[in-house]
Amino acid sequence: MRKPLPGDTPLEERIARIIRVDQAGEYGAKRIYDGQLAVLGRSKSVETIRKMADQELHHMETFDRIMNERHVRPTLLSPIWHVAGFALGAGTALMGEKAAMACTEAVEEVIDEHYAAQAAELDDDEAELRETIERFRADELEHRDTARAHDAAGAPGYDLLTAGIKAGSRLAIWLSTRF
Repeated sequence: MRKPLPGDTPLEERIARIIRVDQAGEYGAKRIYDGQLAVLGRSKSVETIRKMADQELHHMETFDRIMNERHVRPTLLSPIWHVAGFALGAGTALMGEKAAMACTEAVEEVIDEHYAAQAAELDDDEAELRETIERFRADELEHRDTARAHDAAGAPGYDLLTAGIKAGSRLAIWLSTRF
């Protein structure tokens, strides 16, 4: 990590914020997939979505463990992400499989940027956390690519839909980091 400047958040709090927001994000992703699976049921893409959901569950459980080990509190916004994630997943799935995939693509693009910035911020003192973030980032990029391969761009209102989801994802990251 770079040398702190006057007014910077202390290192310990910056690390806690990274862990808190990443756990919240993985929880939100799990809830998005829960919503999609609840709606799509037996669609042709359900197994693909289930595989991505299983990876998100693993990511969330990993960050749950890290939070416990490091005594980091979860975000106060978890009840909101519980409902909002499911609603986003179910809502996009109600628009069709392509819209569900567009949701995945949009969220994963934001997470890619987010995880890349975090990994760049962490130095060798946090090598294990950085490696976890990089490993999960690779999974998220795979999810993005899977969504693209399933014609996410063919979703109705694709540009508007993905822009809104990206904006919401960035806001959720900002809020979860702080609260």
